[in-house]
Amino acid sequence: MYAISRNTLLAGTALAGAFVLTISSAQAQLSTPAASPKSTVQQRVGLTDVTITYSRPSAKGRAVFGGLVPFDKRWRTGANATTSIKFSDEVTIEGKKVPAGEYGIYTIPKKGEWIVVLNKSTKMGADVDAFKDDEDVARFTVKTTKLPAKVETFTINFTDLTPATANVALEWELTGAKFKISSDVESKVMAQIDEKVVKNASPNANDLAAAAAYYYDNNKDLKQALAWLQKANATDPKFWNVHTEAKIRLKMKDYKGAVTAAEQSKKLALDAKNNDYAVMNDQLMVQAKKEGKL
Repeated sequence: MYAISRNTLLAGTALAGAFVLTISSAQAQLSTPAASPKSTVQQRVGLTDVTITYSRPSAKGRAVFGGLVPFDKRWRTGANATTSIKFSDEVTIEGKKVPAGEYGIYTIPKKGEWIVVLNKSTKMGADVDAFKDDEDVARFTVKTTKLPAKVETFTINFTDLTPATANVALEWELTGAKFKISSDVESKVMAQIDEKVVKNASPNANDLAAAAAYYYDNNKDLKQALAWLQKANATDPKFWNVHTEAKIRLKMKDYKGAVTAAEQSKKLALDAKNNDYAVMNDQLMVQAKKEGKL
């Protein structure tokens, strides 16, 4: 009796296990490569983080613009889900202010130019006509260019970087278009300098050096920049900061002071086994001696 009950129980358990396995297998999704794989590109523009998420269709022998992507019709600017762009801070795009946030990128390709639209909707996918125009946050027109080589798979990249700007380049087949993102670096950096250096009774060497370098790079008060850097180098001389002092002195036409600072920076760099800075200091000394006729 016990044996029969035990066998029955084992058989029931096996059947139950097989049933669960069958259900689990049926529910599992078959995973295959996407025809238009998802991609994310990120870039810091000034002090703002910009993230673009999109899917990348390929031409596969088809005519793209004017064919696969019709002219004069709204396009999701990629495939699958809506292409999106996200900003950590307010930016300016082609002269138009865009608040921090995430937006859909929609385009209307035309012969010779594209209309680019940033819209609050990021969920439309292929239904590009369903979103509301009153939710547009920016709309602008950019010229297209003929690419020197064919781009098989739709590509979005960040190009032409400067300390405060970057271009977003859209390329597919032989057509390229780009739009410019500008970040308000000046007011943010100057606010930090005011707080951490100007109004701080005991600014640290790193903040002093960073403020001085920003003044040098942006053609601001060089006397003030030199004063900050001298204060930083007096307590904690680093070869890169002393090199910046040499560059500031050279820009101020203090040629002897530039050579002296470059010599100090070179020694510190060699002690730190940094040959690149040693070479840069040699080059600066040659320039200073030539310009100052030393």
